[in-house]
Amino acid sequence: MKKAGYFILLLLFANCTTSKVVVDYDSEVNFSQFSSFNFYEDVGAGLNELDVKRVTTIITNTLKVKGLEISNNEEVLINVVVKLSEARNNNTIGVGIGSGGRNGGFGISGGIPIGGKKLNELFKIELVNAKTNTLIWEGTLNSTIKEKRTPEEKEIHYKNVVVQILNEYPPK
Repeated sequence: MKKAGYFILLLLFANCTTSKVVVDYDSEVNFSQFSSFNFYEDVGAGLNELDVKRVTTIITNTLKVKGLEISNNEEVLINVVVKLSEARNNNTIGVGIGSGGRNGGFGISGGIPIGGKKLNELFKIELVNAKTNTLIWEGTLNSTIKEKRTPEEKEIHYKNVVVQILNEYPPK
């Protein structure tokens, strides 16, 4: 019985994956020259209006800590793109009925999903030089999220994602 418990624990850890931020940037840009930013008018492709407000507020607060100020005379424009796709749910309970005998057999099997529908989320933050209109930095994070979340859960998730991504800005 003890071995079965260790095996189950091992399976749980094997199913846990950590998301990694992927960053790309123009290595010829001096990022210390930028002190102001603003958002594209159509920021937040893939998000609803409430989520756009959540995300832009979190980005604003995170960049303020890094010494950048939001301004109408911005040096950097920010865009956010979120793409969702359905995730494969590997968490199921198996149900089976079987009958066997000497001369034949019968069986039915199936899986019942656990935990509700999950989505893969690709979250991307792009920084564009406002004067040259060229992409200078982008950070992306892939994660799996529940389809149905409360506003509080969304707030926590977006804060976690934005902070992880912007932790890589400016490049070192």
